[in-house]
Amino acid sequence: MTTVETRNFDAEVGKVLQLMIHSLYTNRDIFLRELISNASDACDKLRYLAQTDSAMLQGHGGFRITIRVDKEARTLSIEDSGIGMSKEDMIDHLGTIARSGTQKFLEQMTGDRQHDASLIGQFGVGFYSSFMVADKVDVYSRKAKEEEVWHWASTGDGTFTIAPATAPRDVGTTVVLHLKPSEDEFLDLFRIRHIVKTYSDHIAVPVELADKEGKTEVVNSSSALWTRNKSEITPEEYQQFYKNIAFAGDEPWMILHNKNEGITEFTNLLYIPTSKPFDLFYPDRRTRVKLYIKRVFINDEGVNIVPAWLRFLRGVVDAQDLPLNISRETLQQNHTVEKIRKAIVKRVLGELKKKANEDTASYEGFWENFGPVLKEGLCEPSEHREALLEVCRFHSTHGEGLVSLEDYVARMQPGQNRIYFLTGDSLEKIRNSPQLEGFRSKNIEVLLFTDSVDDFWVNVVHEFKEKALCSVTRADAAEEEGSETEAKEKKTEKPELSKEDTDVLTYLQEALKGKVQDVIASHKLVDSPSCLAVAEGGMDMRMERFLLDQKQIAVGSLKLLEVNLQHPILKHLAETYAKDATTAQDLALLLFEQACVLEGEALPDPAGFTKRLNARILKGF
Repeated sequence: MTTVETRNFDAEVGKVLQLMIHSLYTNRDIFLRELISNASDACDKLRYLAQTDSAMLQGHGGFRITIRVDKEARTLSIEDSGIGMSKEDMIDHLGTIARSGTQKFLEQMTGDRQHDASLIGQFGVGFYSSFMVADKVDVYSRKAKEEEVWHWASTGDGTFTIAPATAPRDVGTTVVLHLKPSEDEFLDLFRIRHIVKTYSDHIAVPVELADKEGKTEVVNSSSALWTRNKSEITPEEYQQFYKNIAFAGDEPWMILHNKNEGITEFTNLLYIPTSKPFDLFYPDRRTRVKLYIKRVFINDEGVNIVPAWLRFLRGVVDAQDLPLNISRETLQQNHTVEKIRKAIVKRVLGELKKKANEDTASYEGFWENFGPVLKEGLCEPSEHREALLEVCRFHSTHGEGLVSLEDYVARMQPGQNRIYFLTGDSLEKIRNSPQLEGFRSKNIEVLLFTDSVDDFWVNVVHEFKEKALCSVTRADAAEEEGSETEAKEKKTEKPELSKEDTDVLTYLQEALKGKVQDVIASHKLVDSPSCLAVAEGGMDMRMERFLLDQKQIAVGSLKLLEVNLQHPILKHLAETYAKDATTAQDLALLLFEQACVLEGEALPDPAGFTKRLNARILKGF
């Protein structure tokens, strides 16, 4: 006569079941991931123990996990050939929450043996996710080196039964889910195959799917590539994995395969694409690095395992120190995740710096694709900002290629204390900007910024290697020359202007009243008569235009007008304004309007500008 024992769950199980259904697991597919993970752990444990006790594998038919669907009985079964459970194991593992035979097993290990067993997971609360989709769960199990088969059953109502099973079975465990009427989708073989490929493709044990005739097919790749030593992986295997995980047809530009050991253990296999992904600048800025915990897929959305400014990365991060049942919300605030993120950022920036120094031509191709994304990281407060600046590359007036900030600082003129830059919409346009004339004449290099993100990070990053960053559109930008002491003297003691020059400036200030903040003598113009400038502390012109377009500010600020008092037009104006008021007024307005055109600023009166310009052309004829 078979004796059936009825026992109560641990007092906390009911709470965990509610948590599982309503809070911890928001995606019901997860139950299958958990059961496959538990089955894989059981196989890992038996494989490990058999290394010192070969009798445990006597008569063993090989490690596998088999999923069976019975539509008529409305059951879904997950069968493994792992270590199995005795009666006591079932009571201990399945009846008491947050306790694990695997955990006890690990606690018995010391030294190297503990390290060797680091990939063995825990049989924990994940089992209870079964009740998300099932109104009854049966578990049949036979432990290695034992003959008895035991049957555990529960409807999740606070009790479970345990009894000897009548049917014989091989070593291992079978979990049978009696699905709820609302869970027909989990009777669909295509749906099950999709879930396995999504969450458990890289489980090291083959996962088979059996049809009603008993025919089986392996539905996972059975190879967690990142867990293998780099020396054992061929370039073709790296390439194939990249195509599978990135859904890409190009070759990876860089492969980063590392194992981090110490306080925080994780493995990363990351790829940088050669080609720019089509969704790189989508508004959601999603990262595409998959998070695994002990080779089990957790998520690739909503978990910032890498920052958004590294979203071009593809690949996986496999953590050893996170629980499988952690929620997405908890992951966001988890200290271990933060440590992993920092370590990955440091490693990526270190490899990029090395690549930039070793293969300049290849790095320039990478920078053209992903430089604008990387520079987004400069806009955020981060301990990595200095390292990020070191891998940035920019166009400059030095030549056609890209330069680093370190290159720029090394070429600075004696006594130069600032790193100069100019932002604009296109490289061709800003290379011809009159703002650069004075710097070229003094052989001072200027960095040329054309990406939209440049308008933002230059307002956050103020220096590099103790050298201040300065826009050449600042009114005092070109005054620096010679030693620091001389530069300070030039700021406090402005060179005296002739009466004629002072009178012209006074005239222009009156003629352009309400259109400009002030008219000043330029220290940067050589060939051009005028340009716009921004006073110290004022907003950059390009940034202001962006905020105007976005309706973040209502009106723009008045700019300074810098004039080249040595230019023939200004000399002509000095001779004209007292004799011909109309001509002088037209010249004053044209000086202002052409400066607006050159800087991309909106003309206050386009029709008036056209008439004035045509009048001057006709007069020239």
